[in-house]
Amino acid sequence: MVRPPTYLRFLYPGVVWNKPTKEKILYLTFDDGPTPEVTTSVLDLLALYKATATFFCIGENVKKHPEIYKRILADGHTVGNHTNTHPSSWKVKYDFYLKDVEEAKKVIDSNLFRPPYGKLTPRTLFALRNKYQIIMWDVISCDFDEKVSAEQVLKNVLENAVNGSIIVFHDSLKASPRMLEVLPIILKQYSNAGFSFLKL
Repeated sequence: MVRPPTYLRFLYPGVVWNKPTKEKILYLTFDDGPTPEVTTSVLDLLALYKATATFFCIGENVKKHPEIYKRILADGHTVGNHTNTHPSSWKVKYDFYLKDVEEAKKVIDSNLFRPPYGKLTPRTLFALRNKYQIIMWDVISCDFDEKVSAEQVLKNVLENAVNGSIIVFHDSLKASPRMLEVLPIILKQYSNAGFSFLKL
């Protein structure tokens, strides 16, 4: 599902799906980093187009690659908590999940949170939304899916993004072949159309 179905907004009250505006603004987000070579390539591309973005980082990856995390911040981007080990709240115990989020918070200084796989139980949602601004999306590129071509990833974004959309890419090794092929096209095409890329 490139665009989340409307019913999810009722199941997940109080979370952010997009930033409605009449202005030509898009919000690029990158999940699962920082990752050597991949995240740095993204940062280079963003700098080329004077674009800012939001990186939802995994705590374990921040611990492994602190220099890349520091560069994300130094380049003027925003970071968010994407848990410490990327568990699904549907598959692990409530206490484990919350502890995993708090472990990530030790190295990710942010009040933004995005749940892995976009999944939260009602109990977990209630607990986290009192501490974090929970950020979902209204366009997911599907770059993480190895069965999806780069052409389709590009189409997913171009056919669904509107003013104020929050768009999901992944700065992971798995997604990088498709993401790094598509991202320059997205940045160039929307920049030429007068859009700005802002951080959350």
